[in-house]
Amino acid sequence: MYRFNGLNMNMGTLPLLSNAVSRSITAENPTGEKGKGGMAIEGVASRAARDLGQGWKVNPYVRIGPNETYTMADIQGPGAISHIWVTPTGAWREYIFRIYWDDNEYPSVECPIGDFFCNAWQEYAQLSSLAVCCNPKSGLNCYWVMPFKKRCRMTVTNTAANEKVLYYQVDYMLTEVPEDAAYFHAQFRRANPLPYKSVYTIVDNIKGKGHYVGTYMAWGVNNNGWWGEGEVKFYIDDDDEFPTICGTGTEDYFCGSYNFDVNGRYTEFTTPYSGMHQVIRPDGLYRSQTRFGLYRWHIMDPVRFDTRLKVTCQALGWRSEGRYLPLQDDISSVAYWYQTLPFEKFPDLPSKDELEII
Repeated sequence: MYRFNGLNMNMGTLPLLSNAVSRSITAENPTGEKGKGGMAIEGVASRAARDLGQGWKVNPYVRIGPNETYTMADIQGPGAISHIWVTPTGAWREYIFRIYWDDNEYPSVECPIGDFFCNAWQEYAQLSSLAVCCNPKSGLNCYWVMPFKKRCRMTVTNTAANEKVLYYQVDYMLTEVPEDAAYFHAQFRRANPLPYKSVYTIVDNIKGKGHYVGTYMAWGVNNNGWWGEGEVKFYIDDDDEFPTICGTGTEDYFCGSYNFDVNGRYTEFTTPYSGMHQVIRPDGLYRSQTRFGLYRWHIMDPVRFDTRLKVTCQALGWRSEGRYLPLQDDISSVAYWYQTLPFEKFPDLPSKDELEII
């Protein structure tokens, strides 16, 4: 039987009616309540609105103090997040973005905010995809559908020693959620540098039933020459030494080929399902390293697992005599997947200094 409750919207289902109700949380309506938007009398823009008064953009953003955690949203379900927009100021690695489902103690999403939106390097890179869009100048958007049965709590922590300004909007619907709907997860990792002859782990210790839907990688090279010979591997359920899915090279996994090289130059691209949307090139002075941003969404080809999942990526370049060179690069990643609850607690995030982009 065809099921429609507002969760599976696409061009084909847009004409179909639903009993889902639309809600949105911003600094102008922090609870998302119906008919409660733009009611502030005092706020961060009170002076600008002093001649106009209530209803005229009195409180369009929030200030988050040093080492303060701000609750962006606290929603009672059932329902689903349909869109998140943020514009953070300052160093994006100093914001830690978390989402907690139902009443879980530990977050199912835990990432520096720029990395979650595929912009790790603190330099805006335009990105156009189905799941994430990054628009001028710092409009970071997420379109992953995130259903929840009881509660969604979304927070941002400012790890900096100075105050931050955050503009944000969380669009969601209140609707029935099917029993077989899984919960969205996203986990950050970084190795800087990757130890010699080590394999980079994108994610491991995923336990439960679900499907893997995406990878973002921020790759900073520490050698001359091509860096993407390594294979991306998916170890599914009882896979041990060898994986079920083994790719043929890093650029192949991100749906490119031959080093992304067109006429002797790395060529940026952004598509609905994959891209290398960012190349930061050395300037001959202080910007000494080449850095890349890449994404791959498994929207049409999710990697399904019944009990557990591990995803890795080899870091390989070339050395003399046509031999592979195990690289010691600066590699960060975000893994995105859906799974049942409960889930395994994530490893601790790196420290503030270990997260910093330098």
